[in-house]
Amino acid sequence: MRLVYGSALAVVAFLIASSAGVFAQPPVLGPGPVGPAGGGPGGMGGSGRGGGRGRGPMIGGPGSPTADGSRAVTDGGIKIAGWSGKVDASEEKAGMTINDARLVQDGAALHVTTGPATTYWKNDAKASGDYTVKATFNEPKYMNLNTHPHPYGVFIAGNDMGTPDETDLYCAAYGNGTFIVRGFGPAPFQMNGRGGPNDAVHKAAGVGEPVTQEVALSVKGGTVSCSINGTVVASYDKATLVTDGKLKSTDGVYGVRFAHNTDVTVTGLTMTKN
Repeated sequence: MRLVYGSALAVVAFLIASSAGVFAQPPVLGPGPVGPAGGGPGGMGGSGRGGGRGRGPMIGGPGSPTADGSRAVTDGGIKIAGWSGKVDASEEKAGMTINDARLVQDGAALHVTTGPATTYWKNDAKASGDYTVKATFNEPKYMNLNTHPHPYGVFIAGNDMGTPDETDLYCAAYGNGTFIVRGFGPAPFQMNGRGGPNDAVHKAAGVGEPVTQEVALSVKGGTVSCSINGTVVASYDKATLVTDGKLKSTDGVYGVRFAHNTDVTVTGLTMTKN
């Protein structure tokens, strides 16, 4: 009898507390976890070829299935003559296109806003033999379009660009001091897993603060290396990259690479012979 009476009191207490909101889920405030969590097997924030998680606005707090989905930009498309681009295959499967990201000229800089994870290249930009491709990336407001750091960087060795057989290798930096080296061959492949920290990679002072990275990829002899802010952060034997399931060659198109939901300017995209 005491058990029944006690249980009834517990039920009444629960109903009163529920109506008062005691057991309500607290709201999520501020940005999500800071880390290279934005890089899925495509390297840029999702599954597949760096893909986003579908079209639509951000809904829910960090960690929810749609919290960090790719969001189409307004007035999207490639606004500079002589440039091409392609969104990741998983973004295409979600219904997104290159017109859901935006590439424009901003003075001496390229201004990229994504949108879906995207690769851009100048149509006549090709490199062969021994060379270095580098560019400087400025994120004026760290994490202003996302709930955790998203990376951006340069790519080399592009072949069959704009097709399902596209292959390339990229190195990209996050504004929290980490970097990734990944590629497509044409399936995604990872060279340093989900990324890792390096003291050479600059860290933003906080959300909404600026951060700048110089990212370079070099081919010299039998070695391919990535440098960030003047320091080599990773090196690989060419034979481990130019092989079945990875690159066709280290010769090819070069350009710039962005995760989904980023807002970055790029200056000094150059190729020099080593």
